[in-house]
Amino acid sequence: MITVVDYGMGNLRSVRRALEYLGAEVLITADAGAVREATQLILPGVGAFGEAVRRIDSLGLRTPILDHAGKGLPLLGICLGMQLLFAESEESPGFQGLALLPGVVKKFRGSLPVPHIGWNDATPVRPSPLFGEKGGCYYFVHSFYAECTASTIATTTYGNIFASAVQAENVLGVQFHPEKSQNDGLALLRKFCTDDH
Repeated sequence: MITVVDYGMGNLRSVRRALEYLGAEVLITADAGAVREATQLILPGVGAFGEAVRRIDSLGLRTPILDHAGKGLPLLGICLGMQLLFAESEESPGFQGLALLPGVVKKFRGSLPVPHIGWNDATPVRPSPLFGEKGGCYYFVHSFYAECTASTIATTTYGNIFASAVQAENVLGVQFHPEKSQNDGLALLRKFCTDDH
């Protein structure tokens, strides 16, 4: 069973469809008890960091998500969900993320259009169960990015190099949308669903 956290800001239909296509049983829930009982958890997200934090806290989901990670169970953040794994974002000063990973989420600066929308490569920089040796091409939509740190497992270049995938033991995150990334995205989700982390 894959449990998908519903705090009102996720790409839930696309995520469910992709997981069910892979044969996974899916529970989409905003219930803190159900999140606490999850064995594999996905935290999706589209929108603003601060509003996401506010909704997670108002639904009482912060502690169950942190407890899940603390038990060593697999947790995958997607897009904004990956950014929420960090403590803070330049998008929403004063809002505290989940702080499961070190680093800061920063705003794209420079001459390239923002948001970064479209297909781009994610290149592995260290071994991870999410990727093969060559990484893949994935669909991105975002205006903020995670800086590269020791948790970075894949990078992408858009003006500068940023962390497009992260991992610290059982806590994983991808900045792109695997559920919208065709074969490479489905392969990544399949590995999350079936592999040990």
